[in-house]
Amino acid sequence: MPAPAAAGQQEGAAEPSGPPVGSHNEWDPLEEVIVGRLDGVTIPGSHPVVSCNIPPWAARLQGLSAGFRYPRRLIEPAQHELDGFIALLKSFDVTVRQPDAVDHRQRFSTPAWTSRGFGNTCPRDSMLVIGDEIIETPMAWPCRYFETHSYREILKDYFRRGARWTAAPKPELTNALFDSEFRVPGADEPMRYILTEFEPVFDAADFVRAGRDLFVTRSNVTNRMGIDWLRRHLGPGYRIHELESRCRTPMHIDTTFLLLAPGKVLVNPEYLDVDHLPDVLDSWDVLVAPEPDPIEDRLLKMTSMCGKWLSLNILMLDEKRVIAERHHTTMLHALEQWGFEPIPCDLLHYAPFAGSFHCATLDVRRRGTLESYFP
Repeated sequence: MPAPAAAGQQEGAAEPSGPPVGSHNEWDPLEEVIVGRLDGVTIPGSHPVVSCNIPPWAARLQGLSAGFRYPRRLIEPAQHELDGFIALLKSFDVTVRQPDAVDHRQRFSTPAWTSRGFGNTCPRDSMLVIGDEIIETPMAWPCRYFETHSYREILKDYFRRGARWTAAPKPELTNALFDSEFRVPGADEPMRYILTEFEPVFDAADFVRAGRDLFVTRSNVTNRMGIDWLRRHLGPGYRIHELESRCRTPMHIDTTFLLLAPGKVLVNPEYLDVDHLPDVLDSWDVLVAPEPDPIEDRLLKMTSMCGKWLSLNILMLDEKRVIAERHHTTMLHALEQWGFEPIPCDLLHYAPFAGSFHCATLDVRRRGTLESYFP
């Protein structure tokens, strides 16, 4: 009788011959990925670090519904699309793993505060893969404090098979981390963030990787101390370049700046000044994202946790093939014009759960080696 698959393992997937974890950039050929789950997802808590990124009316509504499950009307179409996305990945011989299903309505606490959970829809946020190391990140949302526990069977399996497994310092998330007088800056005001420098916090989704170089945006979930922690942890073999986002409520880089292939970067012209990018990008082709197609679905407009630039939230299968949202036809056409091979897929209804293809995945293994792409 064959042995059962490891926890979260794709049925019938071949055991990799090399290290179980190995990913250095956003474009080497994809071999294994973790995909999020919708099971048990709940509306996140009304903590200021959560509500600061959404309109005031939505924050009030969230405060009333925090801790309750999302309505079936939102979950069912998203689950149907997620199933189709997973089937598409498997059709390209990509090994797909998923976290354990968890009831995120359960309360938990630290000595300083109490919360309910959110979900495990976006593994991109809570874990960062650098080579053969997988790092659990110190996230700023209290409702996500124990989120990586639902991935622990997968992480333990990777560790047993040789991967390096690290957890950044678990943050206290006391009031000292958050600016009690924070308000969203106006268009003509200096940038400010809800986070203080009390302790290091960061979401992995504020970073993208190009071999020995990483790019990051400081945001309302990633502070300078968090960036410094990762810089020191990785050591002199890596460089981290900070991009200054013009978004007034920044959270995650993958609707702002995405590395597509050696020498090609996709940039959101509303959030970044394309004429003042880091000097290391001077020799790269800067592909300016087209204005996104408008979302016609009224319910999605009201419930999406993401801005209109979700069209940038794509997943590279390799240097040419890219999975992108079927409804974002302008982006699909632009990718084709730029020499890529876009693969349309539906995931529009995942937006209320914090993302699209890039957010919903963590590329654990890509076939390639560590290289330097910049002087």
